[in-house]
Amino acid sequence: MTSLPAVALLGVGAMGGSILQGLLESQVDIRGGIRISDQWSQRVTGLSRHPNVVGYDGSIDPAANRRAVEGAGIVIVAVKPHQLRDLLVEIADSLDEGTTLVSIAAGVPTSLMEEHLPSHVAVVRVMPNSPARVRSGVTGIAAGSRAGERDLDRARTLFEAVGEVLVVAEDRIDALTSISGSGPAYVFHFIERFTEAARARGFSDDEARLLVEGTVRGAVDLLTATGETPAALRVQVTSPGGTTQAALEVLDAADLGATLDAATLSAVVRAGELAAG
Repeated sequence: MTSLPAVALLGVGAMGGSILQGLLESQVDIRGGIRISDQWSQRVTGLSRHPNVVGYDGSIDPAANRRAVEGAGIVIVAVKPHQLRDLLVEIADSLDEGTTLVSIAAGVPTSLMEEHLPSHVAVVRVMPNSPARVRSGVTGIAAGSRAGERDLDRARTLFEAVGEVLVVAEDRIDALTSISGSGPAYVFHFIERFTEAARARGFSDDEARLLVEGTVRGAVDLLTATGETPAALRVQVTSPGGTTQAALEVLDAADLGATLDAATLSAVVRAGELAAG
């Protein structure tokens, strides 16, 4: 069984809560358990009912974050980017030597985080995505200047509990964010529009949802099960001169590839703007 040192999770909102749930359902042995800290009392109270979780309520305890990180080998910072600097300053003196700090804050480089932390603390920057909620996430991991293999291994183990992991150089993390980080929204947006098209063809809301969501789910399942390329499977479905070819010609005329390229580039540019403040 894979094991990790005690974990502190600061912020248990949507993504922090997904990470926590994944860890609790995984086979990872966390020596010393998991400590959580959050400003929302209901979150802390509910999640602390698990026997391996100790909660610190930031709404009533101003030292909650510092208490949570004391003695933790791994500290996961799951707060908004604009809250990150103040949080790092707050907990810096409470971090043990050899601690691995893992940040999910978009657009905040490891160099900036390292400026506010002791030299004995390594930083690993990660970009998970929303399917982590159902342990089907894709997470990008990038090491800071002080992070070694042990720190990367810790981050890998954490996020393999909620899906798949890809280690990249930090200068690629914004590009990764534009694909896997933002990507679920692109897919949901496609499903929304595809469902509207189904309604326009005369199907009820329930029928349209069944047809579209079942088709998308089945296509991904088929892709995974066969190991074939998307292009090969597309060709199998597309009879020359048939209905599918007629539909694909409309999509090709709209230059779907160029649209996706422009969309992901826009996300990368925005990430750079956020990093610059």
